[in-house]
Amino acid sequence: MTRDELHDLDDLNELDELYGRLRAYEGRTAASGGAGRDPVNEPMIRHWCEAMGDTNPAYPDIAPPTMLQAWTMGGLAGHPGGSARSEAYDELLALLDDAGCTSVVATDCEQEYLRPLRPGDRVTFDAVIESVSPRKTTKLGTGYFVTTRMNVRTGDGELAGTHRFRILKYAPARPKAEPEREPRRERESERAADRPRRPRPVINRDNAGFWEGVARHRLLIQRCLDCAAPRFPWLPGCGACGSQRWEAVEASGAGTVFSYVVMHHPPFPAFDPPYAVGLIELAEGVRMVSGITGVPYDKVRIGMPVELEFLRVDEELELPVFRGAEA
Repeated sequence: MTRDELHDLDDLNELDELYGRLRAYEGRTAASGGAGRDPVNEPMIRHWCEAMGDTNPAYPDIAPPTMLQAWTMGGLAGHPGGSARSEAYDELLALLDDAGCTSVVATDCEQEYLRPLRPGDRVTFDAVIESVSPRKTTKLGTGYFVTTRMNVRTGDGELAGTHRFRILKYAPARPKAEPEREPRRERESERAADRPRRPRPVINRDNAGFWEGVARHRLLIQRCLDCAAPRFPWLPGCGACGSQRWEAVEASGAGTVFSYVVMHHPPFPAFDPPYAVGLIELAEGVRMVSGITGVPYDKVRIGMPVELEFLRVDEELELPVFRGAEA
């Protein structure tokens, strides 16, 4: 073996040793004795439903199931009596920091609902470190996926649901050094070829029709065949009446900015911050999250009219976005 190959082998052995140390934390407590700051309450349910555009008549007599994690959050002030996070979880994160995995991004979550939460319920929770993945290399960098599973209970100890949350702790990828002596045209061509691609949308049997419409430059929403309620994103059943009968209808493409955020951090490959992401209210009465084009990010305003356009972001992917006009 060459000296470089021996050096790479030493690095791999060190990483394998680190993975063994990380796996030792699987099954250990991530949080214990946690308690929600507030009982389940109607104002929070109402705010949530208004933000989501959810008019299900079952609310606020019960809380929307997807609010499960909301009742466990400590907010800026933290949880009563201090943090519920365990020393074991802090040690695990410190090990990753020491190994150079100093950046973190949430990747996905899964929830299971066992009983509805109602106004007045007091929520408690505990969590366990469920798994640590082997070392993975992503476009963001190289690191480890850490999965925790939280059990959410009512005050009498009955299990209301579980929340499985996964993060990636990683060492940011270093940008490739650009050769200085190559002709400018060749450098630009290489940069275009190496430019990271946008994340691919997750297409499944419930939303495949929407993406088929995008491919034909049509923005399709659903309309219930029983109560005529429009809905977006695509779902198998109607949130207003529960019917599973629906049809796809083409939206006009006209809308207004209902709300928006300007993304500054963290930076992701294939995106160039700062940029505006809007919650667009379509003329048909549904809302969708989309990029806003045509105006500088600091000129976007709530209530600004927008029009649909389709943006090709690479040779394979085209996305619906909304173009605004400066006042």
